[in-house]
Amino acid sequence: MSPQLKMLLGIGVGAAAGLAANGLAAGAPWLNWVIDHLTYPAGQIFLRLLFMLVIPMLFSALVMGISEIDLRHLGRLGARTLGYTVVISTIAVLIGLFLVNVLQPGEGLPDALRDAARGGAVTAAAAPADASPVALIIGMFPDNVIKAAASGDMLALITFSLFFGVGLTLTRTEAAARLRETIQGLYDVTTRLIDAVISLAPIGVAALLFTMTSRLGVHILVQLAAYVGTVLLGLGVHMFVVYSLSVRFFGGMSPIAFFRGCRVAILTAFSTASSSATLPTALRVAEEELHLPPHVSRFVLTAGSAMNQNGTALFEGITVLFLAQLYGVHLPLSKQAIVMLICILGGIGTAGMPGGSLPVVAMILGMFNIPVEGLGLILGVDRFLDMCRTVLNVTGDLAAAVYVSRGEPHLSGQADDTQGAAAEGREEQDKGERAPSGEDGGKRDA
Repeated sequence: MSPQLKMLLGIGVGAAAGLAANGLAAGAPWLNWVIDHLTYPAGQIFLRLLFMLVIPMLFSALVMGISEIDLRHLGRLGARTLGYTVVISTIAVLIGLFLVNVLQPGEGLPDALRDAARGGAVTAAAAPADASPVALIIGMFPDNVIKAAASGDMLALITFSLFFGVGLTLTRTEAAARLRETIQGLYDVTTRLIDAVISLAPIGVAALLFTMTSRLGVHILVQLAAYVGTVLLGLGVHMFVVYSLSVRFFGGMSPIAFFRGCRVAILTAFSTASSSATLPTALRVAEEELHLPPHVSRFVLTAGSAMNQNGTALFEGITVLFLAQLYGVHLPLSKQAIVMLICILGGIGTAGMPGGSLPVVAMILGMFNIPVEGLGLILGVDRFLDMCRTVLNVTGDLAAAVYVSRGEPHLSGQADDTQGAAAEGREEQDKGERAPSGEDGGKRDA
C-alpha cells in the first residue's frame, strides 16, 4: 500500500471511529479509558518523536544551507537572491496572517468543546514574557546556546545556526571540512529519522484524530475544513498574484509564458511533495523552457530548494494562528510578529522533504503555549497541503531565478544570445588555424 493510501486509511479510521464513539458513547467510562490509556499515549509518543528531532534538524539544515554558499564569490548574484527570498517570504507570511485574522477559521468552537480539547494538553516551552522589539532583537543573540536549545528559544537557536554556518563557510581548513562533513551526516541522519517518523503517521494520525473527534464530535471537522480553505486561498493568492507580479515587473517575463514553462516542474512538485526531489526537473525547466543562464539557475534553484520556502513559511504562519484560535490562545500583534519572523527564518531550516515543516510547527506551538495535540488535526490533511505548498516553493524558486537572471549582462534576450553564439562561432572558425585544438577544447569546457 502506498504511503498516501496508508495516510488516508489512518485518517478515515481515526475520524470515523472517533465520530461514532462520540455519537454513541460520549462520556462513557470505557471510552475515557480507551482515550486515556491507548489513543492519547500513542498520539503523544508520535508528537514527541517530532519534537525530539527539531533541534538537530534545524541546526544542521541551517548550517549546511549557509555553508554551501561561497560567501567570497556571492557578489551581486547572492545578494539579489537573498534579498528576493527575504522579501517574498515576508509577503507570503503576511498574506497568511492576514487571511487567518480576517477569516478566523479557528473561531466558532463552543467553549465546552474548547475546554475539552485543551484537556491534558502538554506544551514544550513558554513564549518570551517581554515581546517588545528591543527585547526581541536582544533575545535573538543567545548568551548560552545550549540553554537556548533546551528552553526551545527558536530565534536564538536560528541566529546561532546562521552565524555558525557563516563561520564554517569562511574557515577553509581540513578540520573545518571534516566538521562540515559531520554536520552533513547529522542532517542526513535527522532527515532519515524524520522520514521514519512520518512513516508512522497513519498510526499517529489515527490515534490523534480518534482522541479529538471522540471528544469534540463533528464540530472539529468544520473547523478543519475552514483551515484547509484558508491555506489553499493563501497559497493561490501568493502563487498567481505575487509571483505573476514578480515575474512581470522584476523579471521582465510574461506570467503566462512563465507558468506554461513551469508546468512540468509544478506537476513533479505536486506528485512528490519534495523540493529536493523536484530539483533536477526544475533545473531542466529553467534552462530548456525558461531559457535562463545555467550558472544563475543552478545557483538560485539549488540554494532555493533549501532556503526559499515561501509556501512552507505561509503554511506555518496560518497553522500556528489557526490552532491558537481553535484553543482560545490570544496572540496579539506583537506575538504574531514573532511568529512571522520565526516562520521566515525557519523556512531556511525546513527540510525539503514531505512533512519537513511539522517539527518547526510543533516547536512554535510549544513556544506560545498552544497545545501540540492540535497538530494531530493538521496531520490529517497535511499530505495534501504539503503537495500544494511544495508547488509554491518550487515555483517560487523558478520566479527567483527569473528575477536574478534579468540582472545578468548576457541575458538580453534569447534571440540576441543565439546571434551572439553564431557570431562567436564564426570568429572561432576564422581563428581555427591560429588556435591549437587544446585551447578550443578549453573554451568549450569553460
